[in-house]
Amino acid sequence: MAGAVERVLPKMMTLTAVIAGLLPILWSHGTDSELMQRIAVPMIGGMVSSTLLTLIVIPAVYGLVQGWGLERTRQQLPAPVGRAAE
Repeated sequence: MAGAVERVLPKMMTLTAVIAGLLPILWSHGTDSELMQRIAVPMIGGMVSSTLLTLIVIPAVYGLVQGWGLERTRQQLPAPVGRAAE
């Protein structure tokens, strides 16, 4: 889980830089702008979806799998032996 926290700043900086570079392409009206807009829109969608996947989905799935592993380990351990009757 600590890895997701460490990736927040680099991922957000990358997302901001890419979107800031692609927004002028989306708003342009010059020659070949239609072609470039068709390229820019999926790139922005991919960056947003990869950010959500990296920062939300993958850590959540990891937490679920880690929890299942702990439950399985807990079930396999022998029960603690109590004191012998006196």
